[in-house]
Amino acid sequence: MKKQEKFDKVIFGLVGKNISYSFSKGYFLNKFIKHKLDNHLYLNFDIENIEDLLGVINKYKTSIKGLNITIPYKQSIFKYLDKIDKTAKKIGAVNTVGFTDNGELKGYNSDVFGFKNSLVPLLQKHHTNALILGTGGASNAVSFVLEELGLKYYKVSRAPKQKEQISYSEINKELIRETTIIINCSPVGTFPNIEDKPLLPYQFITNNHLL
Repeated sequence: MKKQEKFDKVIFGLVGKNISYSFSKGYFLNKFIKHKLDNHLYLNFDIENIEDLLGVINKYKTSIKGLNITIPYKQSIFKYLDKIDKTAKKIGAVNTVGFTDNGELKGYNSDVFGFKNSLVPLLQKHHTNALILGTGGASNAVSFVLEELGLKYYKVSRAPKQKEQISYSEINKELIRETTIIINCSPVGTFPNIEDKPLLPYQFITNNHLL
């Protein structure tokens, strides 16, 4: 009976791996209650591989109307999309998927909007250079915004592969002083290892830094 009730509702959800820590489900369920959307439901789709997404879609079929996409599927989701918003295509990462009336999947990136509108009010004249920790889908959205704002950046990786990437071992006192914006786009610190933190020389961070 419970299973059938879910199919009678409008389904939204979060797709990711090891996402029990995410606040998205609680956030959206509270929103549905607040706006009296009694026929709406938000679920966590914790899948081992992106290929498992097809099973999710087939299970809920016409009931599912939208998905949020998180680590580690913001890039691998592309092969399952029928359409991609031009900004998401340019970034190379999708964090939101909408389902059209004829069943097509269209990918968007709302990370850009959210990050830009969070960052801009905090920027001061000395915030000209940034460190982006991580090289996944979220870091692509962040670098896109920084380029739009004319800010220089380095991407920090445990195994640098591209020209604009550096390793954590290269982050020294001089670099920390130059890069007064530090953005964590890595999974470090997420559940269950919530005490973990990026390998940075924290002693060199000052009140001029924006983290």
